[in-house]
Amino acid sequence: MIKETKDGLIVNIKITPNSSKNELTASDGIIKIKLTAQPVDGKANKALIEFLSKELKIPKTSICIVKGLSSKEKVICIKTFDSEKILFVKKYFS
Repeated sequence: MIKETKDGLIVNIKITPNSSKNELTASDGIIKIKLTAQPVDGKANKALIEFLSKELKIPKTSICIVKGLSSKEKVICIKTFDSEKILFVKKYFS
């Protein structure tokens, strides 16, 4: 689920740590991101932000985890107000 707010885009995702490779998948309307990082000492959260930053071509400082720091289900905020970037992000996650 992607929602536009005054702070940027809010995206609900589910992560799978300890995967063989970093990749994005979607099924049944759920955005899933597989990460090679382990869920220890915030490594998976850091890897998630780095992965999204690289894939979406936005700075890491524009991505934050709003909810779910210690959960596989997370709510992230992508702080961007560029309409082209918003469309790109929406297409990427759809």
